[in-house]
Amino acid sequence: MPTKTLNEWLAWQSTLHPNRMELGLERVADVWSRLGAPALGCPVITVGGTNGKGSCVALIEAMAQAAGYRTACYTSPHLVRYNERVRIDGETVTDEALCAAFDRVEGARGATPLTYFEFGTLAALDLFAAAGPDLVVLEVGLGGRLDAVNLIDADCAVVTSIGRDHMAWLGDTPDAIAMEKAGIFRSGRPAVIGQPDAPERLRAQAQHLGAPVFQVGRELGAERDAESGGWIWRGADGERLALPIPAMRGAHQLHNAAAALAALRSLRARLPLPVQAIRAGLGRARLPGRFQVVPGTVTWILDVAHNPQAAAALAENLRGFRSPGRVRAVFGVLADKEAEAVAAPLKPLVDAWYLTASRDARAMPAARLAESLRDVLDGAQSAVWASVPEAIDAALAASAPGDCLLIYGSFTIVGEALARQIE
Repeated sequence: MPTKTLNEWLAWQSTLHPNRMELGLERVADVWSRLGAPALGCPVITVGGTNGKGSCVALIEAMAQAAGYRTACYTSPHLVRYNERVRIDGETVTDEALCAAFDRVEGARGATPLTYFEFGTLAALDLFAAAGPDLVVLEVGLGGRLDAVNLIDADCAVVTSIGRDHMAWLGDTPDAIAMEKAGIFRSGRPAVIGQPDAPERLRAQAQHLGAPVFQVGRELGAERDAESGGWIWRGADGERLALPIPAMRGAHQLHNAAAALAALRSLRARLPLPVQAIRAGLGRARLPGRFQVVPGTVTWILDVAHNPQAAAALAENLRGFRSPGRVRAVFGVLADKEAEAVAAPLKPLVDAWYLTASRDARAMPAARLAESLRDVLDGAQSAVWASVPEAIDAALAASAPGDCLLIYGSFTIVGEALARQIE
């Protein structure tokens, strides 16, 4: 087979399976077996949930690295470069390493059709097995039970939250979604739940599987400490730690941090974690596109809020953000999203809307987006723009010093905005 560039590999992978998405573990397990099913040789934490997965992974990674451990993290989707999905020791892997891993997966694949995500997951696991890290952290792509990362039996599994998203695949009720997310739990291994009001079905399923459950608001505590300005983490064994507020913005990050710390504490026999490393990690953890504030004459805020739960959190963060001027929103989502429910929480906070679509083939066309938001944005200033750069340019041209440019919605909207900044 001729040598491929990374972009050529990725384009080719998207043609391998007749469906962009096909949940199930049979194909990926078959190819993993033909790769030799190499042992990862270290503890594994799998992180699922509707929102907060990426933040939780970033917090686990930062705390573990602050303790001197070598980490390997697999996340999705990416914002600008595919390489963002695969990090070893905090660094994104090179094009060359990815291409070599893809070549090994292709050599083992035979006639098995793999989806783009399955191909990438196997390549990441192959790289991690060879790297010999101290800790592997895997982010679920969609759901949990049938997601490719569930190929690996995690030593600890975290479900950060349950909300409405991917309902065509996961079910249209909280209980149905919870059952899919709970598929990453394993008998006898810790199941961490980061949402105090998660559907009871999630906890019940973990208990049914025989997994010891640790839930924020029950076995775990995460409370602000007015006196110190920080917060108090409480473990299931009664351990209490006074900690600094995470560097990542938003009240919900306390729940993500509490879950991340609980996951690491569950592995303390193999990966002891000094308190100073916990504090340092909370201060170092960063994640692009999650209420990411870029200061300037016009402040940019970028957020991948693309479902109702995430949009409500974004609105809460925006209310607490002091912006002296007007707020203009560049907004777009993928075609399968609840655009009305993602726009509604922000309407009272936004002065003008710039509706657009990314270059992603799955994006909701801007004209259709505008039509779907007709009632939600009734009376609000709004306009349709053909591309993300055009929408950003128009919003900036209308802005004055002190104004705020909010770019939110799908990963591809935020990714194109970040790419524009890099250029």
